[in-house]
Amino acid sequence: MKPETLNFFDKVYEVAKQIPYGRVTSYGAIANYLGAARSARMVGYAMNGSGGKDVPAHRVVNRKGLLTGKHHFDGTNLMQQLLESEGIKVIDNQIQDFDKVFWDPNEIL
Repeated sequence: MKPETLNFFDKVYEVAKQIPYGRVTSYGAIANYLGAARSARMVGYAMNGSGGKDVPAHRVVNRKGLLTGKHHFDGTNLMQQLLESEGIKVIDNQIQDFDKVFWDPNEIL
């Protein structure tokens, strides 16, 4: 599909699929990259509905590195477990060394 024919959620999924293993980004960074800086919440809605679309939604967190979307994953700590399996340290639902693992689509894509 050509990018101009994708709806907003599909564009979000295409960006999220680019997040490398062991890295994370934020809802706002994706929104910014898509030219919709005030749409971080819509990116969150897209992540909530990404099940079955082969989208690494666990790699998208809030701007402070908090696992705010974790209640949308099956099981109590699945989001944290997925991140930790990629070498990302999480304490009290917050990514440690957030600046070191942060992936900014504006700089990379």
